[in-house]
Amino acid sequence: MKNKIKFILLLALYGCILPLQAQHSKPFVIPELKEWQGDEGYVKINKDSRIIYTERHEELRDIARILAEDIRLLLGWELTVTTGKARPGDIELCLGKRAIKHSEEEYGVTIGEKVRVIAPKAVGVYWATRTLLQLLEQDKENRLPRGKIFDWPDYAVRGFMLDCGRKYIPLEFLRDYVRIMSYYKMNTFQIHLNDNAFSKYYENNPLKTYAAFRLECESFPGLTAEDGFYTKQEFIDLQKLAEEKFVNIIPEIDVPAHSLAFTRYRPSLGSKEYGMDHLDLFNPGTYEFLDSLFAEYLGGESPVFRGKQVHIGTDEYSNKDLEVVEKFRYFTDYYIRYVEKFGKQACIWGALTHAKGKTPVKSENVIMNAWYNGYADPSEMITQGYKLISIPDRYLYIVPAAGYYYDYLNTEFLYDKWTPAHVGEAVFEERHSAILGGMFAVWNDHTGNGISTKDIHDRALPAMQVLAVKMWTGASPTFPFPEFERQRGKVSEAPGVNQAGRIGSGEGLVYELKEVIPGKRFPHLEAGYDYRVEFELEGQPEVPGTVLFRSPTAVFYLSDPIRGMMGFSRDGYLNVFPYRVKNERVKVRIEGDNKGTRLYVNDKLIEDMNVERRFFNSGKDSMNYVRTLVFPLGESGDFKSKIRNLQVYQK
Repeated sequence: MKNKIKFILLLALYGCILPLQAQHSKPFVIPELKEWQGDEGYVKINKDSRIIYTERHEELRDIARILAEDIRLLLGWELTVTTGKARPGDIELCLGKRAIKHSEEEYGVTIGEKVRVIAPKAVGVYWATRTLLQLLEQDKENRLPRGKIFDWPDYAVRGFMLDCGRKYIPLEFLRDYVRIMSYYKMNTFQIHLNDNAFSKYYENNPLKTYAAFRLECESFPGLTAEDGFYTKQEFIDLQKLAEEKFVNIIPEIDVPAHSLAFTRYRPSLGSKEYGMDHLDLFNPGTYEFLDSLFAEYLGGESPVFRGKQVHIGTDEYSNKDLEVVEKFRYFTDYYIRYVEKFGKQACIWGALTHAKGKTPVKSENVIMNAWYNGYADPSEMITQGYKLISIPDRYLYIVPAAGYYYDYLNTEFLYDKWTPAHVGEAVFEERHSAILGGMFAVWNDHTGNGISTKDIHDRALPAMQVLAVKMWTGASPTFPFPEFERQRGKVSEAPGVNQAGRIGSGEGLVYELKEVIPGKRFPHLEAGYDYRVEFELEGQPEVPGTVLFRSPTAVFYLSDPIRGMMGFSRDGYLNVFPYRVKNERVKVRIEGDNKGTRLYVNDKLIEDMNVERRFFNSGKDSMNYVRTLVFPLGESGDFKSKIRNLQVYQK
């Protein structure tokens, strides 16, 4: 016994004694915490915990309310939101007057007997609540590890751009992406509201080529896309949702190229020399039209575009001769100043190296998306006075199933090597004052290629998680990429959001039902990739259009509306298997992943709907057509057949 005591005293003398309870190492959240000082033990958050905000700081009331709702969505608890003195187990939200050290978004958290959040600005308090939620959802006992956090972002702009022009993106998907971005402290959402497809897929005929403008428009009746659009009020409400979650929406009207939606509406505005997707910059009517269009969304006491920034496009216009280059520069300067008249900051795509000329273009207080250095040399643009968002196409462009750029981003490379200081091949010092931050993009170039919003999500979510780290935490994350990749699946998309269709743990048998009754609602809306759905079918002839299962985004048919075959529809696409339900008993199996969908009957493969190559212009051009399905499980349809022993598996 004496020898043991002597040994412990020697360890203590040399500072080597281990504590009886180990201090917590840095916990995993997305993005990674900047500073963590671990302590011993945990504080348990339970149904009796309260969310306390300082009474004199009313701006924290909404943040407290959102936190309470998010805890309800994640854990099922209704926590009280109130003012007053915090007691053990409470979460206290405070604004402090201390000097800002790194960023207006910084925050501190002390986790002891209670949880105390303090930040100089409300946005920091909000980001702290995202950290707490992620910590809570990863602990099976809903505990928080004791310790201290001090956290701040390296870059002020942490963004995502989504092309809604070439593919209509439903409003609820946009709302969910506001929630997802907010959960990972991504704060800038650029929504690309108009564009056109490639004419080579439409007989090289601009009159047949797909083009769309996605906003309700009263100035020009008939301009709004008929296959999907957002009313003004819907778009306003989307921005309001984003504002309360500290996400800035940048609406983009892309001109003077990518403008076929406008020239099809008013052909006199199209360029005869440079193509109908180019507005005629020498036509005074072009400016009259665009002045009215922008004014509709920027004018009035309560403008449709609520935020501080508006994007005016200005990329990929012809630079065939000096005259058109100078006119393009005039156009760019004109609309920078035009949106500024409405109190907005102008954002543009980088194109001024491509369009090098003498006509001055305003640079002060103008934000440029630096996407390709051949179009806009970033060093030159910084010298001219532009503030840059780093969005290099060779690293950060997703074009689903196109065969160029990325189908899925190289997340390991980005995690290990990239930060916003890397603008293509140009590398600047970290946190360069002219580089506001970074952004990645999903471009839906190949209109009609079968890609669904679920496929977009499958590509965007891992990119979002990785880039959230690299734009907040910086060049050297603590967790190596394999560890990050293993851990990221433990964090939700966002409270109440499940675009990926995960059921429970998402492993093995996740749902079963002895018999499927027509008109029944199920506890899960859908089963996401990779899934296997099995059931026994006692078939009866079904009328065309007979639904087996449906969700808000998809339908699986026992008898499709056109041919009466088994099949599915989503995103406006109908895909049909060569199998018709008959008077027979069979075992049906449907498998789906991010490449395609397969139907088996009695263990025999009926069809593997993998990526299909479709050809145009006598085989000169081609496009991948994708036939994926996130399986709908929200409710059953009205059918005569008997469906028994439903089993759903995921891996």
